[in-house]
Amino acid sequence: MVKIIPTMRYRDAPAAIEWLCRAFGFQRHLVVPGQANTINHAELSLGEGMVMLGSASESESGRLVRPPGDTGGVVTHTIYVVVPDVDAHYAQARAAGAEIIIEPKDEDFGGRDYTCRDPEGHIWTFGTYDPWSSGPG
Repeated sequence: MVKIIPTMRYRDAPAAIEWLCRAFGFQRHLVVPGQANTINHAELSLGEGMVMLGSASESESGRLVRPPGDTGGVVTHTIYVVVPDVDAHYAQARAAGAEIIIEPKDEDFGGRDYTCRDPEGHIWTFGTYDPWSSGPG
């Protein structure tokens, strides 16, 4: 079995973990603290999915990945998360202060989704479209 797990860096990883759990419903699977209020490695789960994150650093791997705030807000990827109820998830994220970029909408290819930005600028889309259960287009 192959699994893909997105990995991100945050300037304030402890605050990001708190916010991601509150706003998006993630659960702490593993959190390895570092020195001076940093996170060496964290795994946050949501259903059968997971993201890994850590504090921005000058480590060997840290030099390869930067938070959007360190790149002028530019991101080179977004994350799509399948959720059962987009509108309820949207309400939770909005109440937690997520910057909504695209309001909830029905898509031509199926499903309903919305897109937001977390406090450090990473872009997330949450939707009901599941390509694994929808079959080939």
